[in-house]
Formats: sequence, C-alpha cells, structure tokens
Amino acid sequence: MRRLSLRLRLALAGAVAVVVALALAAAGLVALFGTHVERRAMAELSVQLDQVLSGLAFRDGALVLATPPADPRFSKPYSGLYWQIAAEGRLLRSRSLWDAELPLPSDDLVDGQVHRHDLVGPSGETLLTLERSVTLPARLGGGPARAAVAMDARELAAAQRAFLADIIPYLALLALVLIAAGWVQMAVGLRPLRSLGTRVTELRSGTARRMGDDWPQEVRPLAGEIDALLDAREADLARARARAGDLAHGLKTPLQALLGEAARLRAKGEIEAAEDIDQVVRSMQRHVERELVRARAAAHAFKARADVARAVERIVAVLRRTPDGGRLDWQINVAPGLAVALDEGDFSEALGALAENAARFAASVVTIAATAEGETVHIALRDDGPGIPEARLQEMTARGRRLDEAGGGSGLGLAIASEIAEAAGGALTLANKSPGLDARLVLPLAAPGNPPLSGNPATSG
Repeated sequence: MRRLSLRLRLALAGAVAVVVALALAAAGLVALFGTHVERRAMAELSVQLDQVLSGLAFRDGALVLATPPADPRFSKPYSGLYWQIAAEGRLLRSRSLWDAELPLPSDDLVDGQVHRHDLVGPSGETLLTLERSVTLPARLGGGPARAAVAMDARELAAAQRAFLADIIPYLALLALVLIAAGWVQMAVGLRPLRSLGTRVTELRSGTARRMGDDWPQEVRPLAGEIDALLDAREADLARARARAGDLAHGLKTPLQALLGEAARLRAKGEIEAAEDIDQVVRSMQRHVERELVRARAAAHAFKARADVARAVERIVAVLRRTPDGGRLDWQINVAPGLAVALDEGDFSEALGALAENAARFAASVVTIAATAEGETVHIALRDDGPGIPEARLQEMTARGRRLDEAGGGSGLGLAIASEIAEAAGGALTLANKSPGLDARLVLPLAAPGNPPLSGNPATSG
C-alpha cells in the first residue's frame, strides 16, 4: 500500500467512501420506504376494519356481516387478506380464512381502542393485524365485540425489495458520477504536485534555476525550502571554487621556486636531486589541477552545455596537425545537436585527453562515436593499437584508484578524463578490444535549450 501513488490511494479511498455512503443511503431509503409502506398498509387496514364494522347486521336473531368489504381477496382462501369478528360467543370470519382463525391475544381493550399485532397466519406467514374493541348498539344485539383485519406482511417485504431493485441502477449511476467527479477533483488538486516534480526535473537538468513562489499555499513552504537548499548549495560551491583558486595561486609561487631550485641544481651538475624535485613538483601540480577540474565541473553541473559534435571536430582538427594524429584515419559518427551537461572547456579537456591517448597508441584508425541513451550520452573512442595489459587495466578501472598511479604516458590524460566525468555525475570505463582499447565516456545529457557555458572560473594561474 505504501508504494501506491497518491492519486491511486485517493481514488481507491474515494471510491470506497462513495460505495459505503451510497450503501448506507440505500439501506436508509429502504427502511424509510418500508416505514412508509407499513403506515399506508395500516391506514388501508383501518379503512377495511371500518368497512367490516359498518357492514354488520342482526338477522334472524344472529349477528351477520350483511355488507362485506369490496376487496375480492377477502373471498379467496388464504389470499393474505382476512377479517374476523368475535361477539356473543360467535366467531364471524372472512372466506379467505377458510377453516382457520386469527389467534388474537387475550388483551383488554378500551371501547374503540385499536391495537396492532404481528400474528401467525393460516400458512405460517406473518400477518400485520389491526384489532378494535367495540360495544355493539342495541339494533345489533348489544354487547362487546372484537373485530380484526389482517394482511400478509410478505407483501410489505416484497414492496421493499421491489423498491430496492428500482433504485439500485440509479445508485450505481450516481456512484459512477461521484467517483468520476472525485477523480476530476483529485486531478485538479494534485496538479501542483505534478508541476512540483516537473520543476525539480528542470532544476536537475538546468532549465530552471529556482522553484519560485507561484505555488498553492500548501506547497509553497516546500518550494521555499528547496530554493533555500539551492541557495546554500551555490554558496558552498562558490566558497569551494574560491578556496580552489586560492590554493592554486598560493601554491604557484612555491612550486615555481622549487622548479627554479631544481634548475639551479641541474646547472650545478646535481642531476638526480634536480629530477627528484622536478618529479615531486609535477606530481603536486597534477593534484592541484585535478582538484581545480573537479571544482569547475561541480560548479557547472546544473547549468553547463557542450556540443559533442563541435568539440569532436575541433579536437580532431588539432590532432590531425600533430605527428601522431596526422598519420591516422579518424572515423567520426556523432549526431548533430547532441549535447552533454558539462562545461565546454571541461568536456574538451576530457575528450581531448582520451583522443590524444588514442592517437598516441593507435596503429592506423581511431573511431569516435556518440549516442544518447536515456538521460545519458555515451561517447566511445576506439583505436586499433595494442591496448593496455590486463593487469594495468584492472588497476586503472578499480574503484578508488588514481589512474595516474599506473605510470606510463597515458596515465595523466585518463586521470583527468575520469575526474571530469565523475565530477559531472558520469564515468569513464576502459576495455580491451581486438584490437585496441575502447574508452567509453558516459556523461549526463544536456536539457534542450540549455545555454552553452564556457570559460574556467577557477584556474591555476
């Protein structure tokens, strides 16, 4: 249940609520209808009881019903409608009772008082009975008399069932209308949440900078918190970039001084000491440069854009003028308009490092292809060179290893490319093919309309 969407949860809850409410309404309506039908039946029995009493006559010294009620059911045996009069020790009853009688309780009634009973009829059915005690006038022989009329209560239950059957289609239609209305209301009410998700996606892709305040009152606090978080993140990135720049500038003079000292030692003939100092300085410069690359890439991750085809053409054009690149056949398969969410300078640096590495070791052909796969761009550079020994390849692709530790001419370029890709939320993978090395750069796809950004706000100089 927790994994169900809010829309589905609300739809199910609303549908259940509508069904339960209409079921309770149906039960209430049937109960009210039953009360109404019983009231009408009692009124009808009261009229028939008056007809029975008014039809009494005294003939040949005996009390008789000279004018029976007009309802023909009184003449049909066990029809469900009966009358009965007990007076002067005699029992008068309708033909519909046949040889049975109404089992009236022995209760005392005041003259003219009416009682209602639920009795058992001739066929075992429940009878709704209305009884009245009267004192007969002298012309009817005088004395007390108990008159009763009864009807089968199953007729009332049948009327209730018929009423329920009549209203069920209308209740079902009403349920569908209410559920549909609830769905529309829910869609309108949840629309800001969908817009909220869309805006967050735009923030990730860089097409929007802030959530803004054009939200319903219930959503506005969340949007404000997200904007505050973005402000804090940008402030942290700005401070990190500033510290990286300060670090670069702070180390520039000491490193240059060390290089000068190495040059003086080399001039004095202390070649080994000079080489050691030079190696340490170059290593420190690489570390500083790598951290600057990471700071730049992280700062531009949400708003940068680099055209892949344009960068590839520019890099290949430069490499073709070099001794390594001029001897190769460069095969390029990049769709125009494909862009990655990365600063143009950083992307050119990463791709250039991989292309330079491929040109250095390729025998005759270097292939560069780029395709969009979902929310990422896969850029594959493949050469037909000897590849990398499997032992070194494992070291270079191992998690947490610095690629420049492997030594050799390709280490630094691969390290820079890997650092830039990881800082942008991507990755660099290496695999030996037959022949050559396949270097695959995976970077986030830039959102349409993102303006290209260029320049390096944090540099080592």
